Formats: sequence, structure tokens, C-alpha cells
Amino acid sequence: MKIRFTWKIWLWIILLILSLVSIFITPTFLQKGVLITNVEQNSSAFEQGLRAGQVITAIDGKAVQNVEDYSKIIQAKFPSAEKVKTTITTKDAEYVIYSEISPQMAVSNLPQTNLKMGLDLAGGSRALVQAQDHKLTSSEVNDLVSIVSNRFNVYGLSDVTVKSVSDLSGNNFMLVEIAGATPEDLENLISEQGKFEAKIGNDTVFMGEKKDITNVARGGQEAGITNCQQSSNGYACQFRFTIYLSQTAAEKQANLTNALGINSTSSGDYLSKTLDLYVDGNLQDSLNIGSDLKGQITTQVAISGSGTGPTQDDAITSALENMNKLQTILITGSLPFKLQIVKLDTVSPTLGNDFLKYILIAAFVSIFLVAVIVLLRYRSKSAIAPLVVCTSEIIITLGIAALIKWNLDLPSIAGILAAIGTGVDDQIVILDETKHKEESLGIKQRIKRAFVIILGAYFTVVASLLPLFWAGAGLLTGFALTTIIGITIGVLITRPAFADMIRLMEKENAS
Repeated sequence: MKIRFTWKIWLWIILLILSLVSIFITPTFLQKGVLITNVEQNSSAFEQGLRAGQVITAIDGKAVQNVEDYSKIIQAKFPSAEKVKTTITTKDAEYVIYSEISPQMAVSNLPQTNLKMGLDLAGGSRALVQAQDHKLTSSEVNDLVSIVSNRFNVYGLSDVTVKSVSDLSGNNFMLVEIAGATPEDLENLISEQGKFEAKIGNDTVFMGEKKDITNVARGGQEAGITNCQQSSNGYACQFRFTIYLSQTAAEKQANLTNALGINSTSSGDYLSKTLDLYVDGNLQDSLNIGSDLKGQITTQVAISGSGTGPTQDDAITSALENMNKLQTILITGSLPFKLQIVKLDTVSPTLGNDFLKYILIAAFVSIFLVAVIVLLRYRSKSAIAPLVVCTSEIIITLGIAALIKWNLDLPSIAGILAAIGTGVDDQIVILDETKHKEESLGIKQRIKRAFVIILGAYFTVVASLLPLFWAGAGLLTGFALTTIIGITIGVLITRPAFADMIRLMEKENAS
């Protein structure tokens, strides 16, 4: 059977090819290694020039082909009680880092496609958040999203989505999704306001805000583990890092210390009061103030703390985590509101993979059964066309999702399936019209009549889907968007191509 392609069929074929390119031709196509997804700001790796998007091919001369290779090499070296040299080779350059901790960056396997999987399929946790005892305005929730996004970036977390959403009642929320995180991790990251205060007695010297702190050291000689000691309960390790105060904060500190007395001890002379560090009202550490700083304006302050663990490695890890948390609070500042988690969900990566596998199987089984039913109903080879067209609609929709970098979650997949169901209905309408013989109408007129029905149904479906962009605090946006994309592709591209296929087949059968 020979079919002469019309321009509508050619348009469909070209768009199908472009969609396959959009899905499978990635920036790292045919490369080996791991992809850097995030590098902590002001870390040693960041200062040496490593950035998100680079591909690591080797560490210390050892080839890295996947995340397992990377983890094995890094875990064998870190944490370390002293700074060690690490040579990281990327596709374009070589970077040398000296540190006692592992490179503060996140990596992943090179993507096989450009499709971005949402939380439901990749696994992780999702939280719907609102301010406690306060109704957020649109501008307030946007400011909150900006601060939280910055905090996650400084923490070095990858695959994080933070966005503002609203419901049909006009309530504004912040939606946070983190791939690979547990609900406890997410709750700890969000629920803490992170209000930092440094006090001398009852007087606040400076706070974790931009107007008080101009810079926070994150690496090099100004940040790291200072010492570790064994105790009866295990090990305790001390950390220290430098912060730089604004001139105003430094002058306030000088005024407060000028009124203090001096105490002489066996370890040195110190002021009569300590500098107490608080986070969210909880005392974190108390620092002795040297007598030489009495009344002196100094913008450089050393912040210290500790971490404990049953082994020295555990204590080092704990100390580094506590230091990173405190540095992050000082860099990003406190959140403007105390937050309350309205809804907290989690999906394991294994369950996500199972979802995807079963959805794909169900989709293709459904398409095959539709083709069989159409074949039995119409007793024609044209039954193959719905199978081909439905499959192409899935590919084109996924191609567009890859192009616009849309996260595919379960509602999005459901939207694709709904669009396929609508497409099958439309194709049945076209087949019925072409098979329905009327003396007064030719096949072109019958197909036009079918498209009147199809367009009427299209606008009705679109109108019914629009409220879903706001319903459920935005959690149904994926369903609405992918359904609209799918049925729009169908009406503009695949249905006209399908109609031309059927018309040409009927014309050839008639001849």
C-alpha cells in the first residue's frame, strides 16, 4: 500500500523527529563521567572554578564513569583530620583542591534524556508551607521563595524546586520539593527560622543579616576543623570560621566591650562577659573575648562551635555539618516568618520507578487494545493509524516537556494519558465520518464535519482544565498543562495528519 504524503503528514513527521532530538540529544551525549549539579558558594571547589554543569571524568587520575565510582573515591579520602590534595579532572580543565572535607558539591549520573522527572517519579519529599499566624501576600511569598532558594543553594542541595502557589480561595503558599530527601530532612530545613544573634549579656551585638555581616568565610585558612579530642563518650571536634562585620556592627561591639572589666586566668586575660551565639533563641556557643579587643573596632570575628560522635570521623562529620548550618544562616539571613508545614509527602525512588514502569506498560497496552478494537470494528488496515498516531502524540508531548524543562510527575503523566484518550475519541469520530457513506457529501466534507465536532470538544476541555492551574495549591498544574499540550498537538498536528492518512487510504481502496 503506497501512501502519498501531504504537507500535513510531513509536518507531523518533522515534529516527531524534532521531538526525538529534544528528548534524547543531551548536552552530555556520548560522554562518560558524572555531572556536577551544584557547587556550594565560597567553598574550596567553588573558589577553584568548579561549577554546576561541568562533567567530572577523573579524580586523582582514577577514571570516574558514574556516581558509584565518584562516591568510592571520595569516601576513601574524606573526612580527614588534615588538609589533603584532590585533583579533579573535567572535560575541559583540571582543578586542584586542598581540604580536610569532601568537595562541597553534588553530582549525578549523566542524564540519558532531557526529560526532568518530578518528585513522584524521581523520589524525594514535598512540603506545602505557609507562614505561622500570618497570611502571606503575593510579594511576601515571592520574597520567602527567594530566601529559601538561596538557603538551599548554600547548603549545596541539588534537584530542589521552590515556588509560590495559591489556591482558589486566594491563600498563598510556598511549595518545596527536594529529590532524594526524607520528610525529616525537609522538615528540619524548612521549619527552622534560622534567627542568629550574637549577644554580650542581654545586649545584641550583631545578627545574621546583610546589614551586620558583610562576608562569611567558607574555606581556605579561615574555615575548618581546629582540633579533635577524645572523651568518655567518644570524640568532640571544634570548628572555627571567620566572619566580617559591617562598620556599624563593629562600632556597636566596641561600645559594648568598652564597658566590660578584665578577668585574668591561667590561659590569658579575657573580658568579664562572653560573646554568646544564639540560633532561634537556643544558645549554640559562648566565646571568650580577649582583653586586647576591649573598646576596639574590629570587623573580623572568629565564630566557633563543635560536633560530637562515637568515632573521630563521626565527630568531624558532625562538626562540619554544624559549621555548614551556621554559615548558611549567616549568609542567607533569617527567614522573615516562622513557617508552618501544611502538607508533607514523600515518595521513595524505587516506588517512583515502579510508577513510571507500570504507567508506560498501561499506556502502550491501552493503545494496542484500541488498535485491536478499531480493527475489529472497521475491518480495515486503517486501524494501524490510531496506534501510530497515539504513540507519536506521547513522543511529541514528551519532546515539548523536555524543551520547556517541565518536571514530569504523576499528574503530568495522567494528563498525557487523558490527552491520548481524547485523541482516540477524535480519531474514532474521523473514522466514523469517513466510513459513513452519504451521496451528498464527499470525504473531504465528511472530515470537515468531524473537525467541527473535534474543535467543539477541544475548547470545552480546555475551558474545564483552566481552573486546575490554581486548584489544589498548584499541585494539579502538571495534569492541566500536559493535557492541554497533548490535545492541542492533536488538534493542530496529529488529527489533520491522521485525517489525511485515512482520506488517502480510502481513496486508494476506492481505486
